[in-house]
Amino acid sequence: MSGRTAIAVTSLLACGMLAVGGPAAADPHGEAFQQGNTAGVKLTNSKIGLSGNGLGGKSDGYRMPRPCWYEPNSSADDMRNLQAQQKKQAADAGLDYDVDLNKFGDKVGEEGQWWGVAYDASNPAGPSCAAGLEPLVWVPEGTTPAGGITLEQLMQIARAALTVPEPKIKLSPDAKSYVNLGTWVWLDGAEAEPRSVTATLPGVMSATVTATPDHLEIKPGTGADRAEVYDKGCGATGKPYTKGADKDGEGKPECGVVYLRSSVDQPGKIYTLTVTSVWNVVGNGTQGGQAVPFAYDPIQVSATRDVPVGEVQSIVKN
Repeated sequence: MSGRTAIAVTSLLACGMLAVGGPAAADPHGEAFQQGNTAGVKLTNSKIGLSGNGLGGKSDGYRMPRPCWYEPNSSADDMRNLQAQQKKQAADAGLDYDVDLNKFGDKVGEEGQWWGVAYDASNPAGPSCAAGLEPLVWVPEGTTPAGGITLEQLMQIARAALTVPEPKIKLSPDAKSYVNLGTWVWLDGAEAEPRSVTATLPGVMSATVTATPDHLEIKPGTGADRAEVYDKGCGATGKPYTKGADKDGEGKPECGVVYLRSSVDQPGKIYTLTVTSVWNVVGNGTQGGQAVPFAYDPIQVSATRDVPVGEVQSIVKN
């Protein structure tokens, strides 16, 4: 997924398809979750929608501290009718659907709404967290139940879904470097634009988390006695080599490594270079017309390249 792809994560409860104690139909809307080396969130029984260009990159494994919550579901009339309908369907199918319709009928005419349990199924603690809550609770108008979703939790959902591009390392020289020769480092095709994810609970609140690339960190795969690292001038995406761009005219890269010894005595006869892309992360949420800022630790994603380093051979003629 890329660009401004929107993923609406809709639920059985939101569609009026899941009842207390009753059998649930399959969710026809799918789930927001990336595969392979990426990750996201798998919202279950939720009306929350996710959108943004931060879906579909590489996750840093962030998870919500509490991966279950209550959110608004149905009016008293709609829930009473739904329960009656599902009770009849169960009876027609010869199934025992044990539900007290009076529990739902008694709320008809009252000011308020039924709230249902939702959770992040991609989080190992999500299902057990949800299992500890009543599936549906009645909430009087203008109030929020204990465990009801907060703006901070909505922000955490967006943060858990936020991903950034996986670093693709470019080097110069590319195939092989040499002792005392500057090895320049940058990211191939790395875009410097921010990545964001917005989580929206329609008609209630929304939250956006944005990651902005800040700098690169380089580990040469060996100690200071074998390599000098130059990463203070890397910026967000490194520095491609250009003729005459060596630091102070001394062959030192603006962003890269100078290996001081050959890799011939190392395992595989290579050094394993690691490049980490660091992204600053901020959040902003809106509830009731009020904007609320949030701060998060930076996202750090890494990639590696094998770097064989040889000795420059010189021929002396007498």
